[in-house]
Amino acid sequence: MITIAVDCMGGDIGLAATLPACASFLAKQPNARLLLVGLPEALATLPPALDASRCTVVHASEVVTMDDPLEVALRRKKDSSMRVAIAQVKNGAAQVAVSSGNTGALMAIARYVLKTLDGIDRPAIAGPMPNAKGGATTMLDLGANVDCSAEHLLQFAIMGSALATAAYGKETPTVGLLNIGEEAIKGSEMIKQAGQLLRTAAEAGHLNFYGNVEGNDIYKGTTDIVVCDGFVGNVALKASEGIAGVIGGFIREEFSRNWRTKLMALAAYPVLAAFKRRVDHRNYNGAALLGLRGLVFKSHGSADAVAFECALRRAYDAAHHQLLDNVKTRLERAAPLLAASDPKAAASNAA
Repeated sequence: MITIAVDCMGGDIGLAATLPACASFLAKQPNARLLLVGLPEALATLPPALDASRCTVVHASEVVTMDDPLEVALRRKKDSSMRVAIAQVKNGAAQVAVSSGNTGALMAIARYVLKTLDGIDRPAIAGPMPNAKGGATTMLDLGANVDCSAEHLLQFAIMGSALATAAYGKETPTVGLLNIGEEAIKGSEMIKQAGQLLRTAAEAGHLNFYGNVEGNDIYKGTTDIVVCDGFVGNVALKASEGIAGVIGGFIREEFSRNWRTKLMALAAYPVLAAFKRRVDHRNYNGAALLGLRGLVFKSHGSADAVAFECALRRAYDAAHHQLLDNVKTRLERAAPLLAASDPKAAASNAA
């Protein structure tokens, strides 16, 4: 049995999304248990569809709102549903926590409560992006770290490889470095340095580095993993989320015109509808916070029940396939390389 701690209060929709998602998830996954974390009055009555025999309510007296500053979320709301859910992972009551709350607060609280793994300076947010091969490209960082060093991108690549192995069973997933061109001479100095570090890691057998990739390669599925800084990654994520909306708007517009366009739209509808479902960001919801001493998954803040259930499935799969152990193993193997690439460690050794 895999136990998931659920922050039921997080996100824009809150209980209206999380509880129906929990009910649907449990109905499909017999080997899961849920710790439902939230305000006592909010969880006093659970939906009839929810399998109560596999649910335990855990009370929290506060809620982190979507616009709470980090100081408030981390220092003042010490009994928030978000923090209590993460604490269940810390104390061993759950294998993984899921929240659709404030991203910055979730990362800060998770890092404070769980701490980072050895060899990791900054945790990263890693999630799937739909690609033309019918699968998904794992991309990180999706917004946790706006300013990154070359060493951070190396750490992301190692952790992303562990995620791809655990989630998709790929022992040697390919890694691409997002750049403005495929040539090694292109990009900023930081990107060039990151490329060199990734090539060195590949030569040492720690990575399967493909080389530089461009934005369109994310959706082509050129590599299994794409690494970048959080600013670029978040822009790519938001752009991807808008595709399904554009397709939906196009379908509605064509059906509202004259009889000729209505007939054309009707003929094309099955293909367009299938494509819309294929790129629907709700089906790719659930990003892992990698680099922590415990598993935490981030759901979109605007996630509805369908999307939140997807995040629960991804969290379950990560725990079931021992993602955390996978990350630890890869980091231990690459420890000498990570230490050698760390300017701080190098300066300390020199002193």
